[in-house]
Amino acid sequence: MTTPSVERSGVSALARKALRERFGLWPMHEAKSKLVLGRHAAALRRFEDAEVARLRRPLPPALVATVMPTYKRPRLLVAAVESALAQTVTDQRVIVVDDGAGLPELPDDPRLSAVSLSRNSAVLGLVRNVGMRLTDSQYVAFLDDDNTWRPDHLENALTALRSGADLVYSAVERRRADGTVLDVLSEPFDRKTFADADPYVDANSIVLRRDPTVLFSRLPRTKTTFPKEDWEFVWRAARTRVVHHTPEPTVRYLVNPESYYTDWS
Repeated sequence: MTTPSVERSGVSALARKALRERFGLWPMHEAKSKLVLGRHAAALRRFEDAEVARLRRPLPPALVATVMPTYKRPRLLVAAVESALAQTVTDQRVIVVDDGAGLPELPDDPRLSAVSLSRNSAVLGLVRNVGMRLTDSQYVAFLDDDNTWRPDHLENALTALRSGADLVYSAVERRRADGTVLDVLSEPFDRKTFADADPYVDANSIVLRRDPTVLFSRLPRTKTTFPKEDWEFVWRAARTRVVHHTPEPTVRYLVNPESYYTDWS
């Protein structure tokens, strides 16, 4: 005879399975994150607006704005900046946004700007939003302070964008701290699989057309929050945009045991 507790457990499992088949794993997790963390969104939006107003300076427009958030990684940051400035596409503005920890000495290049938030927000999406809102460009790209690009990263992405794509993401070569290659993350985009499979689009690989809706979620996600802001950004963008994958691994991604947002243990 089946006990009531087992029956309830079975119904719950069946319900979860049906919901996952209907909506996908990550949209359900995102709905939960919004429910639990959404109360912080208004205050974080006010802080973001205030920081943009405080930091806004006239910057010349560029074809591409590369937004680079950073926090307490001075050595790695310099390498990331150098890889962005070494792109074959030279019509770009690189903006480093420090999340309240202070900045090291950076390369002297007229295409580079750097700003510091008045306090640590610990919200990666907010930091990226500040960088986007302080720049003027046709396209936007993202590079974190512990990763680097191959010199043709932007060139390859712009070729696809000019051919009709709205958002392009490249393959990502993930490397251990000793420089050895862990794997290559490369998966053609399909919105159905993206809802349920392991997330395969990383923000460091994204280049897309700018418009006023190109902003990241401001939810204060942590290592234990799933999905991450990269997934939410692409999921939302893919509702109305053509997403294209380029299989060339033009991103060198550090599997960083000291990551603030990803648990690599």
